[in-house]
Amino acid sequence: MEAFLVSTGVVALAEIGDKTQLLAFILAAKYRKPWPIVAGIFVATIANHAGAGALGAWLTSLISPAYLRWVLGISFLAMALWTLIPDKFDEKDAKLARFGIFGTTLIAFFLAEMGDKTQFATIALVAEYHAFLPVVAGTTLGMMIADVPAVFVGGRIADRLPVRLVHAVAAAIFAILGTVTLLGGGERFGF
Repeated sequence: MEAFLVSTGVVALAEIGDKTQLLAFILAAKYRKPWPIVAGIFVATIANHAGAGALGAWLTSLISPAYLRWVLGISFLAMALWTLIPDKFDEKDAKLARFGIFGTTLIAFFLAEMGDKTQFATIALVAEYHAFLPVVAGTTLGMMIADVPAVFVGGRIADRLPVRLVHAVAAAIFAILGTVTLLGGGERFGF
């Protein structure tokens, strides 16, 4: 349960102001049909995070527990710093209209998530907790918590969110995870 809750919270916070959340705002404003957009976000996130989770599980089989602790700890600290850097959104990411609303959202979100901090968080969290399904379910729920409201309320709340504060909280959580891992807090998970 801890893996699920941590994964949900970290990704929900990290996603605030992220390029995929900005993509959700733009798709909602452009198409004004929220349900196909939400469905596209959900399917793209499951596909992307399942792949990332599989990579995280695979890495744990390749790297010895002693080295894995250092790799994960440093990765979490790097994600803390990365979370503090504001994302920029390229409008061309939303221009796939020939695939329909669902298809456009699915493709755009999947591609936008490639190499994104939430994808790396999924890899690291699966490796940290050795819990593929709870982490992938948690990171997917975290994405939905952050992006679904963006689809339904769009630009009306964008200016009201304290994005810097939210990013600072997410960065602090990543930094705590990194520090605890480096100090051996992950020993109860076998590394």
